[in-house]
Amino acid sequence: MGFSRRTRAGERESAEDTGVNPSANATIGDVIAARFARRDLLKGALGVTAIAATAGTMAWLRADPAVAQAASRFAFSELAAGADPDHHVAQGYAADVLIRWGDPVLADAPAFDPRRQSAAAQKMQFGYNNDFLGYFPMPGAANPSRHGLLVVNHEYTNEELMFPGLGRQDLKEVGFAGMTEQLVGVEMAAHGGSVIEVRRGEDRWSVVVDSRYARRIDLDTPMQIDGPAAGHARMRTAADPSGRRVRGMINNCAGGVTPWGTWLTCEENINYYFSGTMAQTAAEFRNHQRLRIPANGYAWGRYHDRFDIGKVPNEANRFGWVVEIDPFDPAAMPRKRTALGRFKHEGAAGIINSDGRYVIFSGDDERFEYVYRFVTRARVDLTNPRANRDILDDGTLAVARYNTDGTLDWLALVHGEGPLTPANGFASQADVVIEARRAADLLGATKMDRPEDIEASTATRKVYVVLTNNNRRTAQQVDAANPRADNNFGHIIEMIPPDGDNAAARYTWNILVRCGDPAVAAVGATFNPQTSRDGWFGMPDNLAFDHQGRLWIATDGNSAGRTGRTDGLWAMETEGAARATSKHFYRVPVGAEMCGPVFTPDDETLFVAVQHPGEAGAAGPDAGAATYENPATRWPDFHPDMPPRPSVVAITRRGGGRIAS
Repeated sequence: MGFSRRTRAGERESAEDTGVNPSANATIGDVIAARFARRDLLKGALGVTAIAATAGTMAWLRADPAVAQAASRFAFSELAAGADPDHHVAQGYAADVLIRWGDPVLADAPAFDPRRQSAAAQKMQFGYNNDFLGYFPMPGAANPSRHGLLVVNHEYTNEELMFPGLGRQDLKEVGFAGMTEQLVGVEMAAHGGSVIEVRRGEDRWSVVVDSRYARRIDLDTPMQIDGPAAGHARMRTAADPSGRRVRGMINNCAGGVTPWGTWLTCEENINYYFSGTMAQTAAEFRNHQRLRIPANGYAWGRYHDRFDIGKVPNEANRFGWVVEIDPFDPAAMPRKRTALGRFKHEGAAGIINSDGRYVIFSGDDERFEYVYRFVTRARVDLTNPRANRDILDDGTLAVARYNTDGTLDWLALVHGEGPLTPANGFASQADVVIEARRAADLLGATKMDRPEDIEASTATRKVYVVLTNNNRRTAQQVDAANPRADNNFGHIIEMIPPDGDNAAARYTWNILVRCGDPAVAAVGATFNPQTSRDGWFGMPDNLAFDHQGRLWIATDGNSAGRTGRTDGLWAMETEGAARATSKHFYRVPVGAEMCGPVFTPDDETLFVAVQHPGEAGAAGPDAGAATYENPATRWPDFHPDMPPRPSVVAITRRGGGRIAS
């Protein structure tokens, strides 16, 4: 899930494409190469997956018929892979659009008029590029799986698809020539998040009109800063001399839902929103460089000084956090939890540990960045949800080092320990969390291939890490946990805690699957041979477990020109003889990205988020930049007067019943 732009040549350029990690730390490719050297493969280091990659699919099938015949737990007729202007779901299922960009969230919102947009209207309407989804059953509901709140992240905006007659507004190409203060205001209002009340009727899901829980969060929403960085001098500005209040959140990508009933939403590619210049001798210069600030992706700094680092150098420190929101209290102030560290957060999924503490995992979504974990000091109190209100302000942040012997060490980012001392510029824990990337550099964390979503299975307590891709990794940078140079298709790592202790200092790890087309030997994909030609995928992005403990994978980066298919949702086996077998369930329209899969408690509804449909270009999915007038698709309305609209889709089984059962 990444903020994307296109170059003049039409190639996809995202905020994650440019690695800025200057450390000499080992890359995950180095570690994987050392761990899974060819001489070790047949000793079982990778099991059947490695044998398939080494000996070939047909050799594997002949050698182990039992593996080839293992039954899948996913009972559905697989969807054919492909690419066209519409979305598609497996036979026997309905995929209904629930809410679209511009639809009312607040009861008094005006009707959406794409040719007469305003910030005031957008603040009441559903925002752009819906990403993470979280479902909260409605207390007291007759059926909590048919009535609840849906929380939605709005990650970023595509001005060329949103505004008539504008076209792309990249700084390098046109210098934001068309971006007026009014249009910037609409963009800012389209970011943030939405809370909507939803109910399933006889035929389909719908948004509850006049819900008292309905809420839009945007760049003007007041937020509280909590944890070790709250009030620190580096968090203070002229507008907020306390360093404890900030307006808004930006580039909210993946997230999480806590067992005490709150929504965790993650600020990811914050660097794109800042512009301006800063002297190399300035106090925050090194800090901003480590996050590639400014990246000049928007014209906001032209009209709002707080997004100009030369004018308000500390404002950028107030973004890049995990934000906690109470969806059942529209008046509650969102809270940025700084104890979880500041970086490009992709996800904040958690699990209650065996000792009652809460463990949250998060990827830093950029090439050559790290995998992080946070363990609360206090135990979760499930009998009194309010007792957990500040539990995320006190705990231990750690970063992962993947070792060539198959072990993984969690290295604590604690002020005063190891190199995290005043001599290295860390005068307090506030400095550690503000500069979490640099602290992780000094500890020797493993540089990963764009770590995105991380999810823990409550059934097995194993943790799965998505590495989306890294086409900047060279053969000299290959390691045990990042095994491929020019890794265009990504892979998924499985982390195994000892005795189910997710707070343990040392895990073991394996590779679940290397992605890409198994029919192309040079790709080095390692799907189970049971996987069909429709079942393989590339560029994994989001993960979700249903309530039966089964893994689902959403993708970001497939296209007709790149893989012959659009992004979508795949179901994957993680255990037994069918491990690494994948089946295709849902696919998005051309130009779109698949995000946010989440199941209702009864597994009878799957909500998904379709982001930036039509982005790829009108002459073909990879023909160049699309525009409002000439998109690749006009999904979901397919009306000539309506642009493509990011939307949330509710998937149900025709005739009722659990998904894929």
